[in-house]
Amino acid sequence: MQTKTFERGIHPLYHKELASDKSIEKAALPKRVIIPLSQHIGAPCEPLVKKGDDVEEGQKIGDAKSFVTAPVHASISGKVKDITAHPYPGGGKVMSVIIEGSGAIKEWPAKEGFSIDAMKPGEVRAAVREAGVVGLGGAAFPTGVKLSPPEGAKLDAVILNGCECEPYLTADHRVMAERSEDVVTGLKIIMKTVGAKDGFIAIEDNKQECIEAITKAVAKISPGIKIVALETKYPQGAEKMLIKAVMGRKVPLGKLPFDAGVIVNNVGTAVAVYEAMRFGKPLIDRVVTISGNGVKTPKNLLVRVGTSFEDVIAQCGGMEEGQETLVINGGPMMGIAQKTLDVPVVKGTSGITVFSGERLKPLEYGPCIRCARCVEACPMALMPYRLGDSGRLGMTDDFKKWLGTACIECGCCAFVCPAKRPLVQWIRVGKVKFRASEKSSSS
Repeated sequence: MQTKTFERGIHPLYHKELASDKSIEKAALPKRVIIPLSQHIGAPCEPLVKKGDDVEEGQKIGDAKSFVTAPVHASISGKVKDITAHPYPGGGKVMSVIIEGSGAIKEWPAKEGFSIDAMKPGEVRAAVREAGVVGLGGAAFPTGVKLSPPEGAKLDAVILNGCECEPYLTADHRVMAERSEDVVTGLKIIMKTVGAKDGFIAIEDNKQECIEAITKAVAKISPGIKIVALETKYPQGAEKMLIKAVMGRKVPLGKLPFDAGVIVNNVGTAVAVYEAMRFGKPLIDRVVTISGNGVKTPKNLLVRVGTSFEDVIAQCGGMEEGQETLVINGGPMMGIAQKTLDVPVVKGTSGITVFSGERLKPLEYGPCIRCARCVEACPMALMPYRLGDSGRLGMTDDFKKWLGTACIECGCCAFVCPAKRPLVQWIRVGKVKFRASEKSSSS
């Protein structure tokens, strides 16, 4: 199968072998969960329960009236112990519902008369929205919104992202290998909902096991769906790179995949859509990769949303002792380092990466030598060295001029920089300062 790809990008060491052959295990039922009321792009939820309430697994406990949002649900049965601001793996604190479990487990039997042909688009959108499904690749964009293209949008294709190009992470790999038929069925439901005639499942060529499993599932369920093998390269799974590689289409600057006639969903999201329609099950658990040289036994665990990082890591033998450790929500390229392990697994937690050793000491960075390696690597064809300086110095006009808001924060620039300059952090600062300046100028 001929591989496709996009322009530029990088080839880091992937270290997938640590967990790619580890089958999905069901994590132990947590005794306590912390359910943040905002685990998605869009408006945060308001609590629908109060302290002291008894809740049941799958019960909706938070919602908002905004279009771009997603409700949250209790991932275990038990009693609401508190509703308070709690540390969040994405940084800062988020209002969260803390539940102490009763140990009861709810069954999710299949609905009678399940038929994709009989599904109506409006019913699917409502069910997916009610189930709180969001993108499981990390961005956590509400799937109900993504399945509701703007009026007049001409969509002809859906791409399922099975690239999982972030080093160490193998959760999507195991989902495709072990739940291939559910992935394909979820894609069929999405295609019918948005009226797309073409479906693609894009997989990097370092996942031959997944390509074989998905190929068999497609032949059995929907032979018209195409499997696209992509070159193993980072960030192959970014939406705009994926659309370019698979379909040769370019998403206009400042626009969305809708504008290129495409919707992109993660393979795990497709499974969540399938579960919402087949079982009426809300998004209360997800597969998480726990990997890195700092964890004793790397695993892929099916974890209840709200389980603490500490609890999850303990189920992998704990961390290596006697060494400096670093715990990241996600992978090393785009993940966020954690100050505490008392943060919950959220819908967007694709992995927990643990590093240990002396090399964790912060690097000292030097002056830019104008080598242009960051420019050569940037998949968005930007000028990262200029964006980094304008962000660091608060030069919002220059930041806008050099299209700083188009940066996808993939980290390619910082990875290749010989001076070890923290370009992504500076660009993030630039975005914050730019938005603040825009807001003040319009008020």
